[in-house]
Amino acid sequence: QLVESGGGLVQPGGSLRLSCVVSGFTYSGYCMGWFRQAPGESRKGVATIDSNGATDYADSVKGRFTISRDNAKNTVYLQMNSLKPEDTAMYYCAADSFCSAVPAGFRYWGQGTQVTVS
Repeated sequence: QLVESGGGLVQPGGSLRLSCVVSGFTYSGYCMGWFRQAPGESRKGVATIDSNGATDYADSVKGRFTISRDNAKNTVYLQMNSLKPEDTAMYYCAADSFCSAVPAGFRYWGQGTQVTVS
């Protein structure tokens, strides 16, 4: 089970930190990812972090977003700074054995948390 939190309404230039708490499987061995989906658009990758802590980011968020994980707390985070209106979307946490830049590469998903930048 993956449960996201931390979304909300923020002004442009502001910050939010999303959290995703994982239960039910050996979290530390999994790749974790954040994806987002705006209305009328497909779900797109934002950032991933593998079991060794290696990270990857979409070009649109590089330098503004930071993904991290706390294996002791079974939690993955997404720190979002310098938010823009185009960052508005439902943000989803995902997990699988290997990292992928596409949603089809992840088997386990949370329900999402809404981020609105306005």
